[in-house]
Amino acid sequence: MRPRLVGGRAAAERAVGGTSAHRRLCAVTSNRGQGDSVAAVQQEVADCRRCPRLVQWREEVARAGRASYAGQVYWGRGVPAFGDPHASLLLVGLAPAAHGANRTGRMFTGDRSGDWLFAALFRAGFASQPTSTARNDGLELTGAYITATVHCAPPANKPTPAERDACAPYLTRELALLREATVVLALGQFAWQAVSAHYGIRPRPAFGHLAESPLPDGRTLLGSYHPSQQNTFTGKLTVPMFDAVFTRARLLIDGAGQDTRS
Repeated sequence: MRPRLVGGRAAAERAVGGTSAHRRLCAVTSNRGQGDSVAAVQQEVADCRRCPRLVQWREEVARAGRASYAGQVYWGRGVPAFGDPHASLLLVGLAPAAHGANRTGRMFTGDRSGDWLFAALFRAGFASQPTSTARNDGLELTGAYITATVHCAPPANKPTPAERDACAPYLTRELALLREATVVLALGQFAWQAVSAHYGIRPRPAFGHLAESPLPDGRTLLGSYHPSQQNTFTGKLTVPMFDAVFTRARLLIDGAGQDTRS
């Protein structure tokens, strides 16, 4: 018996901020096939069942839940990207957390990593509020769009290379659709490698916090340590370090970045 999950097109619309947001997303199209759109990618992600291991795991977690979330209905599906389709900043994460985005249905929503990320986005002027707790909490992003390398929660937070490759076409389409994005921010080494692979960069640029690499289409790849509990609890990533990433992204977006680093 399949778990009780949030489903259907209406649910996918709510996951990207409501029906009005969905209509705006549908207007953002490309020349792919009959006309691709950000909303179409998001709907396909929500309906995706390409990876049997991930489908089994995300639904098993949704069915069992966690005692602290008793009574909540888990999303338990592929988690769509979220944000402004006219974004100048595209953030790429690793994968949904089992009891975070796999529960709430929105990227980085409902876990400690999201607490760090949205607080930083708010301080940098990309988010309307510093918290992200549910799809209907009123959060909006301006100038930023958040996606992931893998869109389903993986066991032990470790997707396989085959699962990464199966999800890669979604990122390819988003990079094509988000034409106004000038900075691609990789949250962690896994995302950095995925973006580098998409562009076929050889040799692959070294990852590090505040690492930068020009991309063939004129964009800039910017790196940050992932705001995971492992990094934030140990002090590998601090609030000033994280804020510095978004300060740098702003400078690059504004075209001032080339004059600010020695």
